[in-house]
Amino acid sequence: MIEVQDLVVSYGTATALDHLTLTVGEGEMVALLGPNGAGKSTLANTLAGIIAPASGTVRIGGRLALIPEGRQLFPDLSVADNLALGGWRSGLRDPSSVYELLPRLAELAGRRAGVLSGGEQQMVAFGRAMMSRPEVLVVDELSLGLAPGVTADLAAHLAELNRSQGLAVLLIEQNARLAFELCSRAYVLESGRLVTEGACAELADDPRVAAAYLGGAVT
Repeated sequence: MIEVQDLVVSYGTATALDHLTLTVGEGEMVALLGPNGAGKSTLANTLAGIIAPASGTVRIGGRLALIPEGRQLFPDLSVADNLALGGWRSGLRDPSSVYELLPRLAELAGRRAGVLSGGEQQMVAFGRAMMSRPEVLVVDELSLGLAPGVTADLAAHLAELNRSQGLAVLLIEQNARLAFELCSRAYVLESGRLVTEGACAELADDPRVAAAYLGGAVT
């Protein structure tokens, strides 16, 4: 569903992504880990067509939706209007399917997005993405700034969509424990370069990954 080959993205003379190659297969949940400044959001925006690569190729095998870092809602519009904007490509204006998935949004439909809590705003961003009826979803920092309970609830919804609808997911996260719980494979990106990849179970046992992302110690 996502095929990135030898991707280079630059900002002026600075290289944000340096010959990056990764894939997400149909029905897969794949994690991308890395510290701040590693290039994770640059990749998300490149996949969404917001940033043009300097070289390399990006192929998307279906409708893609992005849940961006920081949510990027329209704060003065209602929840319902924010959701409707997510459906402009699909032509979907009826948010009932999103309300079934996230019932709390039905209760908040008439409220301005800017007055919601961080968790509620993330739910709106999640619902807005689902309004486009995506076949592949890129989630940029699902857990950022959220309480553990809110994160767990959103993660459960994401896992259920993957299981029931075959939604392919690229989960971009700093929370490695969450990513390893949800995903089968992961890539680790540092300073724009891929430093390791593999099954999540194997990476969790890698002392370098454990030290950097799981609070472990290198032995």
